[in-house]
Amino acid sequence: MIKNGIDVSEWQGNIDWKRVKTDFAIIRAGYGRFASQADDKFSENYIGCTSAGIPCGAYWFSYAKSAEDAKREAEACLEVIRGKRFEYPIYYDVEDSRILALGKAAVSSIIRTFIGTLESAGYFAGLYMSADIFKTYTEDDIRRKYALWIADYSRKPDVSVEYGMWQKSSTGKINGISGNVDLNEAYEDYPKIIREAGLNGYTKDEPQKHKISVIIDGKTVIRDYEF
Repeated sequence: MIKNGIDVSEWQGNIDWKRVKTDFAIIRAGYGRFASQADDKFSENYIGCTSAGIPCGAYWFSYAKSAEDAKREAEACLEVIRGKRFEYPIYYDVEDSRILALGKAAVSSIIRTFIGTLESAGYFAGLYMSADIFKTYTEDDIRRKYALWIADYSRKPDVSVEYGMWQKSSTGKINGISGNVDLNEAYEDYPKIIREAGLNGYTKDEPQKHKISVIIDGKTVIRDYEF
């Protein structure tokens, strides 16, 4: 199963979500250690995306230079996303050169802290990195343990471990979005995993809406049912 999706931030400007056709979207929630650093378009994008019926996740861009910084970033992220539901993971975007300069052990500690904090709060969290950075700056347990979103624009990532999502281009064109947008492929059924586990704002075992075709007076009608 392959789902095709996009990821967006304030850099895409005003998005006409009614025109956007995609299987899913990952929306930047913010960056850094403070909730005041929420992406300027996060709330607007979340409302537009979900109103259009598009499953979504989120990501938080890191500037952490220690596990303590990563903890504060996770707490800021939680404050920004509180009260919202996400069918896809909340990703930690680790790519800033000042973090990478700390070395593999420190980078891995930062990742563990952020993701662990979100997991403790009931979220399905994952890691975003480019393929080359991922291979160089993460320890083995990071590669095995977490949901991975790997970027490589030249080919499918060769990282020797399974990854759930591939960012394959930064120059995509989508109706409703001016300019370029990142394109992704997802290989895991994250909406099913997250809803069944009761994560990311969902309650375990709560009824879900399903669209079902029914015939009424000889005409086929699509209706929503919960079960």
